[in-house]
Amino acid sequence: MRWTGISSANKERVVEAIRGGIPKAVKTIGWLLKLIIPISLAVRLLQYTGLLDYIAQFLHPVFQAVGLPGASAIAFVCSLFLPLYAPIAIIGTLHLTIREISILAIMCLISHNTLVESAVQKKTGSSFWFVWFLRVGMSFVAAFLWNQLLPEDMGMSAGQTVALEELTFWPMLLDWGLGALKLCLTMALIVTGLMILQRLMEAFHVMDWLAHFFAPFMRVMGLSKDSSFLWFVANIIGLTYGSAILIEQMENKRLSVADARMLNNHLAISHSLLEDTLLFVAIGVPLFWVTVPRVLLAMAVVWVLRLLRVR
Repeated sequence: MRWTGISSANKERVVEAIRGGIPKAVKTIGWLLKLIIPISLAVRLLQYTGLLDYIAQFLHPVFQAVGLPGASAIAFVCSLFLPLYAPIAIIGTLHLTIREISILAIMCLISHNTLVESAVQKKTGSSFWFVWFLRVGMSFVAAFLWNQLLPEDMGMSAGQTVALEELTFWPMLLDWGLGALKLCLTMALIVTGLMILQRLMEAFHVMDWLAHFFAPFMRVMGLSKDSSFLWFVANIIGLTYGSAILIEQMENKRLSVADARMLNNHLAISHSLLEDTLLFVAIGVPLFWVTVPRVLLAMAVVWVLRLLRVR
């Protein structure tokens, strides 16, 4: 590798960023995998035994009250424990309108992967159960509001109508194992890259510029200006992949515990505005309805909690 045109001081900054980023990434990856692997296996076993369908039946009346068919409860229950790829796969097997998918999308975007992501938020200063109940509760509040606001005729879904493949036990376990391996490799690459990128941004003062740029928006949202960079990270790459940066920032006391909790309250409702949102846009959900109202709802939650002095 040639370093043509780069000063010796900048070379040293790059080397130090790599040296400092890798150990932190390894530590965070190990912690995440201890959570993700058993949770994903447990959910796959629940799916295989049919218990997940049984659990979802209890939610049928609630879902019908927010304009959704009872079968959509299965997708939502899956989203509580897994990343969005699983509920989207289930949505593809249901005969839903774009309006129904939009309502279900906002619920899944707020409440997906809650066990892992609530654990991340606990590491950054919040109560696990407070964040978990906030996310699940607000997903139903959002569904109720969306059911009132969305136009009645938004068209039909062009999703798949093929039933999910029925697998016997060992092929199911193999399928889970291959998926888990792919997830581990993807996570290792992304988290390591992000940790190195963060240190490079610190070394070249990019983080200071980002914090300064986003600071005015934080005040409008009811958040501390010091939380601007973490807000940016969580909304671009999400809570799971961005966990290494979020946790390290808190360990280095870049944000007070009180400000971190308020940021977590916002992120509980609105985060990963890029990748997660585009997954639903790809299956026909209008971009506006899964972005702007979600950010506004998160802002409203923060201001209400401030007024109630819940920190």
